[in-house]
Amino acid sequence: MKIAIIGATGRVGTRLTDEAVRRGHQVTAIARQASRLPARAGVTGKDVDATDSAALSAALAGHDAVISTARFAQLNAQQVTTAVRQAGVPRLLVVGGAGSLHVGPGVQLVDTPDFPDAYRAEALAGRDFLNALRSEQQIDWTFLSPSALFEPGARTGHFRVGQEDLLSDAAGKSWISMEDYAIAMLDEIEQPAHSRQRFTVGY
Repeated sequence: MKIAIIGATGRVGTRLTDEAVRRGHQVTAIARQASRLPARAGVTGKDVDATDSAALSAALAGHDAVISTARFAQLNAQQVTTAVRQAGVPRLLVVGGAGSLHVGPGVQLVDTPDFPDAYRAEALAGRDFLNALRSEQQIDWTFLSPSALFEPGARTGHFRVGQEDLLSDAAGKSWISMEDYAIAMLDEIEQPAHSRQRFTVGY
């Protein structure tokens, strides 16, 4: 498949690119300075400011799927969906956040007293992005939320899949490596199971 990754030079974007190439897909790496990425088979870099809707739309045209890894405070849902629609790409997958996952009846993680202030604005913007997608009528979208702790780590291939609730392990730790998250995202591209849904992964 031809997959465009917005924000391909970031920590998550590079791991999504690695996983896609590992599986034999053709990747267009989109970022402001994508041309600085090392040359490699299966990857084409395009220098694009994702907030420029016309430029982003042109870069996305001709792909089977788009993955957006952009920060929600910098690129909102309307900007992304407009570019995807204009490009005629049928599928949009979004690297979500954990803040909008539920930790109790009617309670989302971002609304709990101990949620770090440093991450609150981005988490709230992520919730707004998800809510906007839920009103999207044309694009087949998927929003994949990681667990609370989301850092580089091992590629194990072993994790659990959830829907709206925050996942935690037996010790109460909520976490997923970026490498295993990338597996879940590429699995979803290859074998869609969460059309127009949010889901989550964790150990």
